[in-house]
Amino acid sequence: MTDPRLRVLVVDDHDVVHWGLRSLLGGQSWVERCLAARDEAEAVALARRYEPHVALIDLFVGSESGAEICERVRAVSPTTKVLFISGAGRISAAAARGSGASGFVPKDWAANDVAGAVRAVALGGSVFGREDARPAAGLSARERQVLGLIATRATNTEIARQLFLSPHTVKEHTSALYRKLGVRNRAEAVQRGQAIGLSA
Repeated sequence: MTDPRLRVLVVDDHDVVHWGLRSLLGGQSWVERCLAARDEAEAVALARRYEPHVALIDLFVGSESGAEICERVRAVSPTTKVLFISGAGRISAAAARGSGASGFVPKDWAANDVAGAVRAVALGGSVFGREDARPAAGLSARERQVLGLIATRATNTEIARQLFLSPHTVKEHTSALYRKLGVRNRAEAVQRGQAIGLSA
C-alpha cells in the first residue's frame, strides 16, 4: 500500500518558528505540499484553495486566537484536521475539541515528535501533549503517538510505516503503553486513552 501524501498548513506569525516548522514538515517524505500562513485571512484563503489534510495552528497568532482560526479554517475546509501548538499557553483537550481541533503539542517537544503528531492527527488520530496528562499515564511522546494511531485502527505494520519505526519497536511501545495504562488490548487502550484525554 502506498503511503498517503499529505498537504499541511502551518499558521504562525513568528518568522523563526514559521521557517522552522516549514523546513521540518516540508522535508518529510509523507508531505506533498507544506503551505504557510501568518494570519487568519491567509490561513482561510489557503484552506479554501488547497483543502489541507492538517493545519498546525499556534494558539496565539499575533492578536488573533488560534481557536477562532481553527473554526474558520474548518468552516471552509471541513475535512482539515487541526493540531494546536504553543510555546506559551496551554489548552485543555475539551476546549481544543470544542474548537474543532484534534490535538495540542507544546513547542518544546522534539522536532520528530511534533512531525509525528502532525501526521497522526492528519490520519485521524488525536494527540494531546498536556503536561497534566503525562503523569496520569506516564506515556512517552512516542507511546502517545502509537496510541493515537491505534485509535485509528491502524495495524502495527501501518503504525511502523507511518512513524518510520520497525514493527518490533512498535510492538514494544504497544506493550509498554498497555502496561502503563493497565489494559489488556487495543480496545481497552483506546477507551482508557479517551478517559484521560490521550486518544480520539
